[in-house]
Amino acid sequence: MDSALSDPHNASAEAGSPANGTARPPSTPEGIALAYGSLLLMALLPIFFGALRSVRCARGKNASDMPETITSRDAARFPIIASCTLLGLYLFFKVYFPNKSYTGSVLKTWKTQKSKKGKTSVIQNPSSRDSPRVPFEIFSQEYINLLLSMYFFVLGILALSHTISPFMSKFFPANFPNRQYQLLFTQGSGENKEEIINYEFDTKDLVCLGLSSIVGVWYLLRKHWIANNLFGLAFSLNGVELLHLNNVSTGCILLGGLFIYDIFWVFGTNVMVTVARSFEAPIKLVFPQDLLEKGLEADNFAMLGLGDIVIPGIFIALLLRFDISLKKNTHTYFYTSFAAYIFGLGLTIFIMHIFKHAQPALLYLVPACIGFPVLVALAKGEVTEMFSYEESDPKDPAAVAESKEGAEASASEGLEKKEK
Repeated sequence: MDSALSDPHNASAEAGSPANGTARPPSTPEGIALAYGSLLLMALLPIFFGALRSVRCARGKNASDMPETITSRDAARFPIIASCTLLGLYLFFKVYFPNKSYTGSVLKTWKTQKSKKGKTSVIQNPSSRDSPRVPFEIFSQEYINLLLSMYFFVLGILALSHTISPFMSKFFPANFPNRQYQLLFTQGSGENKEEIINYEFDTKDLVCLGLSSIVGVWYLLRKHWIANNLFGLAFSLNGVELLHLNNVSTGCILLGGLFIYDIFWVFGTNVMVTVARSFEAPIKLVFPQDLLEKGLEADNFAMLGLGDIVIPGIFIALLLRFDISLKKNTHTYFYTSFAAYIFGLGLTIFIMHIFKHAQPALLYLVPACIGFPVLVALAKGEVTEMFSYEESDPKDPAAVAESKEGAEASASEGLEKKEK
């Protein structure tokens, strides 16, 4: 889900407002600059490192490490699916739970009454007859958010463990007892046996999982913004690394569709803002604008949706892999698109600050991330090469066979060199 940047000068929907409904005092210029500078930096880190990791993404080693290839059909359907999901969440939070303080008790809106004949009937409580509350409620918003927190608790631990594993491996001593494990689930038997899960891991991965669990417990108990950002950064980096576009045309379709999606749901309705406020999950990066005044207990947040990082990020990662396919030892398109992202996000912050209104970041990111590389390709005469570049699906049997042949060829070449 994409959510626009918050307006620091008023109690905007994304910055949040106090429980009593009173507006927060304006943030200081230093606090605003620190908040948005930090958001910009946090957005750049998963794109840069996720793109690098997408190049050497292990294909076929583990099922979880295999990138998910997005086709043009997937890209065309994604904005529609995202819109339906967003609208469903909005109706769930806004309509089904109109009053957050409502506990779901039937006795709050209905009462029993005995007639003279001794019969008992249920009538509406006159004091709540005009209330928009529903007469019966199975779950409260707090319980739903708790369920979502548990869901993202598990996903966050796995994502953070996968993110820090390459970095943590450098800190283990050479004599560390590193044992190998394999988690294998199959379906059927004999020739019809099919692998459902084939995950290989080692002792170092288990240590990373334990460290990530500490962050997960911290997030689950405190919902602290630092724990939220650690999970958000892990989700973003994994998304850029493991979600692959099969070609540039697919990327243009995906970004173009979400360009319209973001503008409509932010400017056309209050749906995006309402869901961003109600949805308690690490699906956005946040940074307090009053950090200088309140320290780590600050609570006046600016935010950036993870969709504004991952969606342009997978396109930038594609351009990096295209750069490598040209075999010119240059990363022209990657650096161009990366600079375009910085420009687009900076422009989003500037426009938001001028007009004092939340902005859909993809409104500025999509034209920049697509337009700048295309202009460079036009100048270099490589437009045809850019749009004809195609990545095969690693789950396709032909692609797997081809990668195995390439690995065997590389291994044989290495042996020949050693023999010489």
